Amino acid sequence: MSPELEQTLGLLSSHRAVLGYILLGRGHPVSIIRHSGVVFEGEQGKKYASAIGRIVESVQAGLEEVHAGDGDADDLRFLRIRTRRHEIMISPDDRYLLAVLHDPTS
Repeated sequence: MSPELEQTLGLLSSHRAVLGYILLGRGHPVSIIRHSGVVFEGEQGKKYASAIGRIVESVQAGLEEVHAGDGDADDLRFLRIRTRRHEIMISPDDRYLLAVLHDPTS
């Protein structure tokens, strides 16, 4: 991994409101490349990885449907989902998905 990515992941891990991050390789199925935080360990991490992959695919398909025929496709750049207890922020690119689980009350 690039030094910039290593530095960014280190900064994310050190933030007190961040419960963890998960870096996924895009593919079918998505693969866990790296994670931090107990919430993303073991089977729970695999569930999050699968859900994040499905969410991104679904949103991208919706964007493609909305812009069908426009000739100017729109790409998902950042997705933020807030629930009563947590907030998950997803940043996709061509090869990776980075998701950060955050406690918004901290």
